[in-house]
Amino acid sequence: MAHASAQLWLGGDRFRSEQVPLPELNDGELLVEITAATICGSDRHTVSGRRPGPHPSILGHEGTGQVSASRRAGVRVGDRVVFSVTDTCGECARCRAGLSAKCLDVRKIGHELFDGGWRLNGTYATHLVVRPGQAVATVPEHVGDAVAATAGCAVATVMACLEAAGPLTGRTVLVNGLGMLGVTAVAAAKVGGAGHVIAVDPNERSRLLVDGLADDVLAPGQARGPVDVAIELSGARPGVEATLGSLDIGGTAVLAGSVAPTEPVDLDPEWLVRGWRTVTGVHNYEPRHLSGAVRFLGEHGSLLPWEEILGRRYPLEKLAEAFRAAPDGLREVVDIRLG
Repeated sequence: MAHASAQLWLGGDRFRSEQVPLPELNDGELLVEITAATICGSDRHTVSGRRPGPHPSILGHEGTGQVSASRRAGVRVGDRVVFSVTDTCGECARCRAGLSAKCLDVRKIGHELFDGGWRLNGTYATHLVVRPGQAVATVPEHVGDAVAATAGCAVATVMACLEAAGPLTGRTVLVNGLGMLGVTAVAAAKVGGAGHVIAVDPNERSRLLVDGLADDVLAPGQARGPVDVAIELSGARPGVEATLGSLDIGGTAVLAGSVAPTEPVDLDPEWLVRGWRTVTGVHNYEPRHLSGAVRFLGEHGSLLPWEEILGRRYPLEKLAEAFRAAPDGLREVVDIRLG
């Protein structure tokens, strides 16, 4: 195929089909033929206008596919892979410090202008060019395409959150917000040895997703405390406040849901100091977390309720319809094979 087919986002809920010539690869690059992509909540925020995004562009950052051309050592044509959201330089002070997700020259798939030098940049296309600064991980055969796609954003971010939380063995863990990240975090905390996991969300349907996974499944205001670890994934001010307020002496709060502007919350420094408490944030992840996400899905993915997580499947040309429709699951699936 000399061209890729893509859905070009024009702003708002407007998309246009576009034929994009397949480029010559540079050293370190891959051409991946996308088999499935999922619609992340942040993509919906971009299309709805809640989060700004450059356009025209090819959106989508959760996906999986097969390598159809490779100029990277160790990656072969035919490998089935997922890829990191970020393309990083590997040389700046942040990359050298282990914070490549905040690289001074970072570029992100599904977030770049179409004519900005990286045209096949998003997963809502038949092909994606993976740049030299992006990590890739090989997907086990038994992990389905749509399941694997979630590794590249949601599941890898959860791996970063749990690392930031520290050892979980025997500890009481609160997970606030039961979207894709929250449901994954509940399962991963149990796998990580947590002694007691409390899951909180205002939506009954969301709470049902972790019934049988979490030890306690509660609505806001019912949360039991104090807890050793609190992971906040809702991004809502009341959720952040409740999460911070749940911490026991020596507890750690990891905030990862606050990726859009909201009202600030109060943080009493005396409470923090006298309680030996830790509050940290996580945004995106490092390459090791992508590998950890694939390993988690390969070994423990069956714990997650995929029939409820994965909603309707849409062919690529119906992408605009997928964004206009109310979600049927935590992740709607763009199945390139339906085209």
